[in-house]
Parts: sequence; C-alpha cells; structure tokens
Amino acid sequence: MLRVGLMLPHGFATLSLAPLAAFEAVNTVLEKPFYEVHVVSVRGGRVPSSFGMKVDTECATDATFDTLLVGSAPDVRPSPPELISFLRGALPKTRRIASICIGAFILGDAGLLDGRRATTHWLYAKELQRRYPKVSVEVDRIFIADGQIWTSAGMTAGLDLALGLVERDIGREKVRDAARLLVLHHRRAGGQSQHSALLDLDTSSDRVQTALQFARRNLGTELSVDRLAEAACLSPRQFSRVFRAETGLSPAKAIENLRLEAARLMLEQGRLPIESVANEAGFGDRERMRRSFVRAFGRTPQAIRNAARPLASF
Repeated sequence: MLRVGLMLPHGFATLSLAPLAAFEAVNTVLEKPFYEVHVVSVRGGRVPSSFGMKVDTECATDATFDTLLVGSAPDVRPSPPELISFLRGALPKTRRIASICIGAFILGDAGLLDGRRATTHWLYAKELQRRYPKVSVEVDRIFIADGQIWTSAGMTAGLDLALGLVERDIGREKVRDAARLLVLHHRRAGGQSQHSALLDLDTSSDRVQTALQFARRNLGTELSVDRLAEAACLSPRQFSRVFRAETGLSPAKAIENLRLEAARLMLEQGRLPIESVANEAGFGDRERMRRSFVRAFGRTPQAIRNAARPLASF
C-alpha cells in the first residue's frame, strides 16, 4: 500500500482537498486499498481553511510518505520556516513531492524547484519566474513532472495531476476507469493548455453554444457557416451576426481555434502521424495546419510534439 500525504498550510484553499478524490476512486476501481491517504500539517491538529472551516490533520513529522502533495492558500504568502524545513528534509525520503496550484511557491521557497521545469496558476506564473530565476516556468501546462517534483496549474488541475501520479503507478486503463467514476468529462494531460477554446468562446445564447458543440464533435468535416447555422436553427446571415456579437470572432476564426486546440492535444498525447492529426482536426493537410500553428503558437506542430516529452520517471 502506498502512503499519500496531503500537506495543508494555514489558510489553505478548499480545492486543495480535491486531488484526494483521485486516490479514493482508484481504491474503488481496484477493489482494494492501494493508497493510504493522510491529511497532514507540520504540527498536526486542526488547520483552518481560507473559509475558516477547520480540518483535523496528523503530524507530518511522525511519518514518511511515498507521495506528498502540498496544498496552498488562495494567495501567495510567505511560507512558514517550519514547513520549508520539513519539505527539505522530506525530499531525500519521499518518492514524489507535488504542489497544487500556487503551492509551487512553497516548493520554490524550499529550493525544490531549482534547476527544474515547473508550472502554476497562469495568473501567478510571471511572479513565480521572477522570484525563482533558477526555475524554468512553463505557464501553458496543466501539470509538469520533473524527476520527483511535480507541479500543477490552477486549482482544478490538481485533480489532473493526481490522476497523472496514479497513471504512473497503475497504468492508463485503470486511470480511465477512475476518471469515469469521478464523472470527468475529459481527463487533461499534463501538456494540455491551461486555457480552453470553448471557455474563451463562452456565450449567452444556447443556439450558438449548440453550434460550437456541434463543431467540436465534427472537426474533421467541413464546417461552413451554412452548416453551423443549420445546427443553431438560424439563417446563415443571422447566425454570423449573433455569433460575432457574442464571441467577438468570426465563425471561421472560432472553428480554427477549436481545431488548433484539438490538434495540439493529439500531438502532445498521442502518436498519430502529423498528417493524420491534420485530417482528424479538420485542417485538411499538414501544411495548412503548420501555418495555423506558427501563427497561433509561434511554433510548428513538430516542435510542439517534441516539447511534450514523456513525464520523467523517478
């Protein structure tokens, strides 16, 4: 049985607890207690959250863990010296140490990120890089594993990170079962962007949302304004007007953004040839996709695939 500890600092954000659901789900899927989970703090006792709710914790110095997760407050604040000391001492005897959201600043204060790649909530990425110049901060990542140190993006990404940790332990198939048990619509890979094209296109009109969902399900086909308007039950002229008013984009540009997101995910997660990715995402050919990638990301599809190297093992 693998011992997992969740370190809660004073004033922790409640979503720091969310990653524990992944380990609980795996125990259910495997029908045995594969993970033994402990909620801890440096001294033990009741620790208040940012809402004032208090959680009972065990004393972290009384035990060792296979995997140690570090929660965070909802804002960047100085790390308690005793927590820094504990993490430095835990590094040699812990297989993996992972931060949730801006818990990366706690790892940074402890020097655990020096010389490593790391990520955090996009809102704080520049500050993380400023404070810890020895760290290579990659803002557009859901989570990153660099040796035994893992870091995640904004709060809900902590669940993706936990599933990534679990995948390393039990394999992809069982993790998919755990994700289904958690009713996750889509389990995000570490290399996926923190931003969602559909979220950026959030609209107030159900008809426009219906058209966008239709487009996302049919990216490999021709998505003309007439076809999207038909899905939205509007005339092409009315659809184009409403779409631009609600999204600020033309339908063609919005579809390109959805295709870019889908293609990037396929490149980073899978092994399909680039030509096949271009067809699946609806670009039609490799060269057209390359031009779109360079325009949107400043990099070619091959460069993005090369950068999405497998998670380092430890």
